[in-house]
Amino acid sequence: MQEAVRGLLARSGDDGPAPEFALEAPRQAEHGDFACNAAMLLAKRLRQPPRAIAETLIQELGDAGGLVERAEVAGPGFVNLWLADARWHDVLREILDQAGDFGRGASPGAERVQVEFVSANPTGPLSLGHGRQAVLGDYVARLLEFAGHDVTREYYFNNGGRQMRILGESVKARYLEQLGLAAPPDETALADPKLPWPDTIDGLPVAFPRDGYQGEYIGEIAARLQSEHERALVEEPGDGRFREAAEADIFAEIRATLDALGISFDVYFNESDLYQQGLLDAVLTDLRGKELVYEADGAVWLRATEFGLDRDRVLVKSSGEPTYLLPDIAYHREKFRRGFDRVIDVQGADHKEQFPFVQRAAAALGFEADRVELVMNQFVTLTAGGKTVKQSTRKATFVTVDELVEEVGADVFRFFMVERKPDGHLDFDLDLAREKNWRKNPSLYVQYAHARTYGIERKAAEARVAMPAADGFDAARLSLPEELDLVKKLGEFPHVLARATESREPHHVAYYLRDVAGLFNPYIQDKDRHEVLSDDADLTAARLALVLAVRTVLANGLSLLGLTAPERM
Repeated sequence: MQEAVRGLLARSGDDGPAPEFALEAPRQAEHGDFACNAAMLLAKRLRQPPRAIAETLIQELGDAGGLVERAEVAGPGFVNLWLADARWHDVLREILDQAGDFGRGASPGAERVQVEFVSANPTGPLSLGHGRQAVLGDYVARLLEFAGHDVTREYYFNNGGRQMRILGESVKARYLEQLGLAAPPDETALADPKLPWPDTIDGLPVAFPRDGYQGEYIGEIAARLQSEHERALVEEPGDGRFREAAEADIFAEIRATLDALGISFDVYFNESDLYQQGLLDAVLTDLRGKELVYEADGAVWLRATEFGLDRDRVLVKSSGEPTYLLPDIAYHREKFRRGFDRVIDVQGADHKEQFPFVQRAAAALGFEADRVELVMNQFVTLTAGGKTVKQSTRKATFVTVDELVEEVGADVFRFFMVERKPDGHLDFDLDLAREKNWRKNPSLYVQYAHARTYGIERKAAEARVAMPAADGFDAARLSLPEELDLVKKLGEFPHVLARATESREPHHVAYYLRDVAGLFNPYIQDKDRHEVLSDDADLTAARLALVLAVRTVLANGLSLLGLTAPERM
């Protein structure tokens, strides 16, 4: 099609570059194998109706050296293409020949990319929202690596600021309570912020902060400190050893959770380093030099309206404490100083409002704004028995990632977390995730299709039939419509990966794998029509080649989603 477009432009006396048109598989099979929108993009440029241009493109295209069986004009000017069966036979050979590399990109514009994700405050176990972000970030990194980019996975260790102080104070309060030196907080006052907070209860001071962390893990950390130090830490501030112990214990649990999901990081960047290395002051100095900082009401403000944003933002509070925005700006500047070409932040919806300020400030400090991307993931709702499971992060009354992974398994958890578009709300159906019937559970459905290919190979080995090489079968023997449909679907894999990688939307891969399994499982089950091993040696070889191609695509796709590709189920 690219040559046809260039030929049309040349004959029209237009020596400009060809437009970046789309060539995609239509949703409906009757619209062809591919649909192209080039004619509509050329209409204004050539001053002709799109349908007329489409007709000319079809003439330019011809049969494309035997590649195209037929082409038609559709709708406002789409060119629908049907490829010759021989082309799909070639695809089957390509899959077997390329094996684990099938679908791999070879981008000439390969970049050094940093993908930052999770970056949860070490104040408690990972919630389902953090779990979704962890899986999404890992998928984005895997796709980029498969496309040929140099990817660094990074966790921003949020160990600075107010929340960490509250964490330390919460642990100390439980420590004092366990020693009998302080009273536990009144549960009624904890539940209702409008009620007054008591200073004492039964003559003992209430040391617990009103907005403190209430999970059982806080008491467990306090109990360990009491066991190790007895009363020696009574005078220790909450922001000292209590905070350090809590930070270490909780982050160790977070890392164990990520390990269970098969997620690892190349770099852990400490927020505290930004403070200790004077990087916040350096950013303020540089922003002042560009007249993008001013003082008002005792606070230091970022003149964000200069970037075209709707309002200015506080960088340093009147108390002298930085807001979250200042270290975020300093951190992103450090990312580019470390030599990354592109920075991708995988963050929750609560960061949507903050991101433009960080992006524009980084640009003001000398870095291109479009090289900082936000992949935003919406929150996760857990349902069981048709009802929503209520959760509260602050009170730690939520189902943790650990609990869910232990119950349904890492593979099911990961698959469910990527079944929806990242910026769409995700409803995690616990009943469906628990389902052990492969026909009902989408993750098991895909994995079972992969396992079936090995079951067929084992039967072939018992019959002393060898699996074919890439050039050891006659693909023309695959003549049934359902066989060609399956080969066509397999041939879409590189395009699906390219789309998912470019859009940073791995759910396209999950949908695609379900489609492949949805074609293969029924095909194999219909033994009367699709018996793989038969007395016809040539047909057997061709169908075994199809089985191997299905295995290759499923294995590559499952690997990109971080799921196992089982040989037996």
